[in-house]
Amino acid sequence: MFAKPVRAVLFDMDGLLIDTEAVYIDALQAAAVAMGLEMPIAFCHSMIGIPGPVCDGMIRDFYGPGFAFEAFSDHFDEHARRAFEAGVPLKAGAVELLDFLAACGLPLGIATSSSQATVARYLGRAGLLDRFKAIATRDDVGRGKPHPDVYLEAARRLGVPPANCIAFEDSNAGLTAAHAAGTMAIMVPDIVQPTDEVRAKCLHVAADLHAVLRLLRGVMLVADVSAADP
Repeated sequence: MFAKPVRAVLFDMDGLLIDTEAVYIDALQAAAVAMGLEMPIAFCHSMIGIPGPVCDGMIRDFYGPGFAFEAFSDHFDEHARRAFEAGVPLKAGAVELLDFLAACGLPLGIATSSSQATVARYLGRAGLLDRFKAIATRDDVGRGKPHPDVYLEAARRLGVPPANCIAFEDSNAGLTAAHAAGTMAIMVPDIVQPTDEVRAKCLHVAADLHAVLRLLRGVMLVADVSAADP
């Protein structure tokens, strides 16, 4: 199934390991309602996988001149904070998949559009932070997803060529980034299904992380960190 020996695995975070995207969408729409506005769900979906500062610009442009973005942002932050007070929800199958990959001896990395602070907070609260040998965030690169930079940086920090990395993504923007970096990219859709263009870039599209685990067990994935590229 894999064109190259698998030497590392890279993960997106939001919507892939941590079930945050639905919370963010609820917070966006709640903030809009609090200000007497509407935010179409399609517009919310267009921001999935995109770095926060870029999303901020999209929101400003959407509502136009005179929009009180700071007030909107305060409403969003408060709604999201309350939603996460009970804990950071993991996606089903995340722990089992990470356990399997660790047993295979594969180093794991994060390549995310979130900030360093958000990664530390969410993965730390979820008890997953020490699972990853390398973490690359939007703070570490000049261009966010759908550009490949964050995946290239994560692979560099692991010391593994991107072509020898499996990358797991839940969004179209993220899968585009992973593919452009040259990884073996697998999509696990969260809220938005892959477009035809993105589907063509996927090595595989899995229903959920449980399906990913079954897939990898089926090909008997084992790390081969010493093998030369064919």
